[in-house]
Amino acid sequence: MRSLYNYRVLIRLCDELGFRLAEEFFWYNPAKLPSPIEWVNKRKIRVKDAVNTVWWLSKTDYPKANVKNVLTPYSDRMEKLIQEKLQYYTPKKRPSGHDISDRFLEDRGGAIPPNLLEIPNTASMTQYLRCCRLVGEKGNPSRFPKALPRFFIEFLTDPNDLILDIFAGSNTTGAVAEETRRKWIAFEMEQTYLATSAFRFIDKIDENYVRNLFNTLSKKDSHDVEIGRTLGEGEVNNLGKKKKTQAGEPLHEEDTKPEVTEFTIPKGLNAYGFIHVPKKARKSLPFKQGVVLKAKIEGETLIIQAE
Repeated sequence: MRSLYNYRVLIRLCDELGFRLAEEFFWYNPAKLPSPIEWVNKRKIRVKDAVNTVWWLSKTDYPKANVKNVLTPYSDRMEKLIQEKLQYYTPKKRPSGHDISDRFLEDRGGAIPPNLLEIPNTASMTQYLRCCRLVGEKGNPSRFPKALPRFFIEFLTDPNDLILDIFAGSNTTGAVAEETRRKWIAFEMEQTYLATSAFRFIDKIDENYVRNLFNTLSKKDSHDVEIGRTLGEGEVNNLGKKKKTQAGEPLHEEDTKPEVTEFTIPKGLNAYGFIHVPKKARKSLPFKQGVVLKAKIEGETLIIQAE
């Protein structure tokens, strides 16, 4: 039978931490394989799961959003109605009680989308996967299509807003945030996933550069690594060496529990960088499981604080 854990988490987020459930969305992946296998394929007593639930939570009753940013194309029938409204449409009150005026047929640039998002997840030859194969890695197995985070980023944020993903994986969210001119932060516990996620941001696939970048980001003390260009001779050996920062040093395994963690924001970059949590430090950091985070910017410093 199904676990109710996710619903219990939702209720606790609202009841104990003051979140509001603004709306629930359903991501429909038409290419999703039948699951759970035991119930669907073997016993044949369930239909296959085809949707994943996405909860839009807010700390206020009126969160920022703009549906005009995510309008969908009109259907052929609606296009015809708009073009020939006098021939096909008469404004009047419907049996449901809705009073439909002649403004219904104004061309507003598109239709308001439903909360059912039909987005196939079929990408198999992306730059990310090709680079993963070059370094002998399979990549993160739980990759979402870019269209999924893009919908919410464009719906709920504006350019230069800050996007925080505390379970980054292959960092699809960060890649879309970069493409849409948002600032972003990506947290990831598995350093291999962090290292391979950088492949989403390089300007071209150069085998030597890809291998050097992966090896550099796989080091424990790697930081201040510039991504997105091919390195010149002599630069590869300098990658990953420690540099002084203006506000705070990178996290190390010996770090004790901080209530506030600070990171320097590189000037001129939308991508603040990838933040790796060392295994020995995971239990002592403020962004461990069950802790709510707040992120704010003060000057050139990004401050992550546990509520």
